[in-house]
Amino acid sequence: MNRRTKIILTLLLIAQMIGLRLLSYFPEFVEKYYSLGVFPVISKISRHLFGWIPFSVGDVFYSALIILGVRWIYLNLKRIKTKPLGFFLDITATLSIAYFLFNMLWGFNYYRVPLHQTLGVEREYTTEQLTSFTKDLILKANQLHRELGYEDSIKVENPFSHRQIFDRSTNGYDNLSEKFPTFSYHPKSIKPSAWSLGLSYMGYSGYYNPFTAEAQVNDMILGHRFTVVTCHEEAHQLGYAAENEANFLAYLATTHNDDLYFQYAGTIFALRYCVNELARRDMNLYDEIIDTVNFGILESYREVREFWQSYEGPLEFISKTFFDGFLKANNQEKGIQSYSYMVALLVNYHQEKPL
Repeated sequence: MNRRTKIILTLLLIAQMIGLRLLSYFPEFVEKYYSLGVFPVISKISRHLFGWIPFSVGDVFYSALIILGVRWIYLNLKRIKTKPLGFFLDITATLSIAYFLFNMLWGFNYYRVPLHQTLGVEREYTTEQLTSFTKDLILKANQLHRELGYEDSIKVENPFSHRQIFDRSTNGYDNLSEKFPTFSYHPKSIKPSAWSLGLSYMGYSGYYNPFTAEAQVNDMILGHRFTVVTCHEEAHQLGYAAENEANFLAYLATTHNDDLYFQYAGTIFALRYCVNELARRDMNLYDEIIDTVNFGILESYREVREFWQSYEGPLEFISKTFFDGFLKANNQEKGIQSYSYMVALLVNYHQEKPL
């Protein structure tokens, strides 16, 4: 690649950033022509190509990329002093190509119509609405806990292997697609990540690879979370890039699954969001309501919390800071801290469709 080409690519990187900022003002255009037009075709082709392979091609791709990147930096360190402009252009030209591919293959989904508009629900909700819904959710969670055959004080154990969860996870999306055709999920491409230990130290449950359209799940996470994360990553494969929207679709997919354990996992996942939001708004109400939750459910929360605490460290802080900045740069202004919108989807969706 000659110097002129590198300069052009660098200028195109700047142009792409400006273009994406302008694109954020036209979500209907993105929704119609990309998210519901081009992207499903790209995603299905990639999932057909890589979904049948038993290991994560994306993990291999990223590993090779990291090795090559480190090797290139090592071989070109001297150029920082001797030819700094050339060194800089090599990096910006490469970033320009990667940024273009990322957005073409998936990234434009960050600029689609918000899910609450697609579903026709409000974005705002009152503390009274939250309290009422949370109480209903507690009744539902406690009921499912007992239907699974557990005493109130006993934590529900995951009855499935991770492979079985992958196989059963699409059932919820199949059922959802009868009401919402855009939630149809086929073919499947969901895999355990070979980087699960690293993901644990970084504080991540899984990730979506836009270059292979594979969904990777942290194979080390415990309890009900594995089930929900599987459906969360599948939501990304359907083109729902926003983390809070993928969480809500994971809730819908699990609670619409025919399997009782999936329904339970999705219900207590949503309940955790609601009680946490209630604590932020009114601690007295939280203290009153939390006592009505089966102790076995609270034990499931403790299990997940202690798992993540065992991997806390500086790597998590660095990775979460980076990811927060990444989300804010991609049309999610609140970054990682977007609990309220997830709860708004839950509360307002069930105003029309009670539990």
